[in-house]
Amino acid sequence: MWTEKDAPSKGTKIYQIFSLVFLGFLKSGEVEAVNMTIPNTLIRGALGGEALLSVRYSSSSLDPPVIKWQLQREKAVTVVQSVGTDIVGTLRPEYQDRILVFDNGTLLLHNLRLSDDGTYEVEISITDDIFPGEGDIKLTVDEPISRPFIHMESSSVLELTENFVLNCSHDNGTRTTYKWFKGGKPLTYDSRFVLSPDQKWLTIPRVLMTDEDIYSCTVGNPLGNMSSLPIRLAVYRRSSVYIILSTGGIFIFITLVTVCACWTPTKKSRQKSRNSRIYGPSYHTQLKQRDDVREHNGIKTVTSLYVLQQKDPPMDDDSSNSIGSLSELDNPPSYTTFPKYTNSLVQISDPSRGPSFPKTI
Repeated sequence: MWTEKDAPSKGTKIYQIFSLVFLGFLKSGEVEAVNMTIPNTLIRGALGGEALLSVRYSSSSLDPPVIKWQLQREKAVTVVQSVGTDIVGTLRPEYQDRILVFDNGTLLLHNLRLSDDGTYEVEISITDDIFPGEGDIKLTVDEPISRPFIHMESSSVLELTENFVLNCSHDNGTRTTYKWFKGGKPLTYDSRFVLSPDQKWLTIPRVLMTDEDIYSCTVGNPLGNMSSLPIRLAVYRRSSVYIILSTGGIFIFITLVTVCACWTPTKKSRQKSRNSRIYGPSYHTQLKQRDDVREHNGIKTVTSLYVLQQKDPPMDDDSSNSIGSLSELDNPPSYTTFPKYTNSLVQISDPSRGPSFPKTI
């Protein structure tokens, strides 16, 4: 029973003893850590270029340092491990002939690739020292930007054109940002202009005369900025007819067309049109008078004849439809005439002879 109760107390005493010894060594200066400093924790590199991940350390030991560089991924990737400048082991294929380690622990990467982008951890330890020095440096690798240019369908556009698009294009460049200029000044992004989420595309929803100006764009990334050559957009005014139609005149035009299409003539006008087709001048000429002189019992009489001259109706498909009923054609207009006498007449009355007849004097 006594041994079980005293066991924890003995362990506690041993821990206290070692802690006191350790603190004594620290105060006496016999145990030291590696002191490491990093001048720049962010390095920007260009594709195909070089990156120098610089570090410095200090230690009281004269032994060569053990240096280890790793690239942070889901699982840490060992870039290089060395004792001093002597590389230990075999480098990974992607790092062969691209790695150089300096005495102070600095790492130089040649022929940078986009896959080299990331955070690098460095650890420097010395055999006689208890605590190693640690630090990390972030490396970004980007492709330099080629000169951008503005692409659009045409350098001239008609007023009131809708959804006119300008595209800030470039061949090379990573992690790019875009900025637009109008007339040499930064473009104010109001309701008249629409930008794509990455601000690469500039859209003018409805072109106005005030949009005629010089446009340019600037593309930037961690390596620097590059501006396009300025390009002029010319806006031409449309005719007043188009403006009227586009602002509501088209509605009036459609209304007029609809009214004309739905209009039909009245019954009276249809009857008048039908009569003009039956008795109109297209089928009959004016009446002509012809005097016929006859002699009866020594008396000359002149009878006026009115001849209705009829023209041949045109042989038209619609003629049969335009002529009225058969009853109207069977009863043409009739005319009555009275005889004319060429000489003076005297009436002789004789009761014995019967009725009297006119006699020529």
